[in-house]
Amino acid sequence: MKVREVRELGTEELKQKERDLVEELFKLRIRHSSGQLESPAMMRSVRKDIARIKTVLRQREGQEK
Repeated sequence: MKVREVRELGTEELKQKERDLVEELFKLRIRHSSGQLESPAMMRSVRKDIARIKTVLRQREGQEK
């Protein structure tokens, strides 16, 4: 997910997407610990997507004040 795509989403959509990604990261961590995860790079990608979403949400908070 690119920053441009994140910025195009609404605030509520971003919050929902963040919840979904956190849940996905949890599942990936469980699969990784049990040795069933084929690509550990997926965890890195999901963490970066979460960070992008949080960054955009914080920027929007700053603009509202």
